[in-house]
Amino acid sequence: MSKIKVSLPSDANASGRSFGPEELEELQKVIASGTLNCTKGTAVIEFEKRFAKWLDMPHCRAVTSGTAAIHTAVAAVDPEPGDEIIGTPITDMGAITPIIYQSGIPTFADVEPETYNVTAKTLEKKITRRTKAVIVTHLFGNPCDMDPIVELCKQHNLVLIEDCAQAYGTTYKGRHVGTLGHIGCFSLQQGKHMTTGEGGVVITADAAYARRMVLFSDKGWGYGDPEPDHYFLALNYRMTDLQGAVARAQLAKLGGVVARRQASAARLTQQLAALPGLTLPRPIRRATHVFWKYPLIVDPAVIRGGADALGSALKAQGVFCAPRYIQKPAFMCQVFTERRTFGTSRYPWASRVRDGGSDVTYDPADYPNTMRGLERVVVLPWNEFYTERHVDFIADAVRTAVRTLGGLRASA
Repeated sequence: MSKIKVSLPSDANASGRSFGPEELEELQKVIASGTLNCTKGTAVIEFEKRFAKWLDMPHCRAVTSGTAAIHTAVAAVDPEPGDEIIGTPITDMGAITPIIYQSGIPTFADVEPETYNVTAKTLEKKITRRTKAVIVTHLFGNPCDMDPIVELCKQHNLVLIEDCAQAYGTTYKGRHVGTLGHIGCFSLQQGKHMTTGEGGVVITADAAYARRMVLFSDKGWGYGDPEPDHYFLALNYRMTDLQGAVARAQLAKLGGVVARRQASAARLTQQLAALPGLTLPRPIRRATHVFWKYPLIVDPAVIRGGADALGSALKAQGVFCAPRYIQKPAFMCQVFTERRTFGTSRYPWASRVRDGGSDVTYDPADYPNTMRGLERVVVLPWNEFYTERHVDFIADAVRTAVRTLGGLRASA
């Protein structure tokens, strides 16, 4: 066994990003035009057309971030103050705070214990008369089981938003995620499968939602209308043509990025399959996994010290990783526990109670799979530039760590 550390490509810099002459060529076109904003330029408009075509969707809007994409989707739904939108507690806060900014109240469903995704059964438990929409997150690039979720939302007349920030190219029964609900949201942040540094995309097949998405991301102003006005309260989430230029080049590379991630992940899975105490990621039936990250679920009864110990052992060998992924579920962050929102108002929760509605509480006991899951997961970084040598280095590090922590006999 080699003890030589291998430097792994990182999506934080050029070692793990696919930037090259294609992006520079697209940027040069925009700079030469002298028009950097999307309202007068062509790069963002062209990217939106290409992205929509890739997903076979009629409407696409590029915005400034993944958070802006979720916010634009929630604004398209237009909840009444105090309406509830159900999401997952294992996600970035950027997928949750837009609900509050639109006067809605986030609620959460527990997750399935192997994929860490919400399910129709866990969502159904959280539906109330005030529920307006559902946001499902396809965590780590592995899709939720969508057919039952789609049917549940139809039964209860709920809008279904898909958070695909980690799931470019993920398919479910032959269809891309993001096209299965009413609205799909993507992130172009630095570490995603394709990136413009920051950025986001919102897609829909619904013309009315599309109209509100365009308006909301441009201050509610009806560009091109016979008598334009600022029709409703809205923000400026317009993407620049510089970002649009990079996005166009990145989109052309996306298929190869996804294929390489899948191939290298398959190699790691093959090498780790026989290790005790680990549950490895796998797609659900008739779906594909695109491996934004590679999560390991650790059994502390087999591997001494569990996820924290395994993570520390991997870091000591040069494999950066994230034990527990996020340190606590979203509802345990101060914005929820102390309701720090707008001044001292505790809005929108307090306002709904004052109006005669019921309060919304967040009890960790209602989320056993979430609490247990975060305690047991170690998330490995993943990258399209991993070679066989990189994967073998990671596999060797995991085997060594498992052996050290008692998951393998010394002679294994």
